[in-house]
Amino acid sequence: MIAYYLIAVNLTAFAAYVRDKHLAETGGRRISENTLLGLAFIGGSPGAWAAMRLARHKTRKTSFQTSFRALLALQIVLLVAASTERGRAFLTLLV
Repeated sequence: MIAYYLIAVNLTAFAAYVRDKHLAETGGRRISENTLLGLAFIGGSPGAWAAMRLARHKTRKTSFQTSFRALLALQIVLLVAASTERGRAFLTLLV
């Protein structure tokens, strides 16, 4: 079930980033940065990263890149923590 969720959220994030790039090029109403970062936050960071690289979107905006990289770092730390017994114990204290 988690795999289906991750596939769906990553496809959604990828599509949103590509769509925002298209809207930026055509002058349409853009997808907010908070929405784009929110999709990455809920598990779509691999799809978001792939779209940023393939579509060359949001790669030069420093503030966005800083937020995205901080989010990735946090997700990596949480994944590493969740993979160890001590890390899982620590994470349960946080929740």
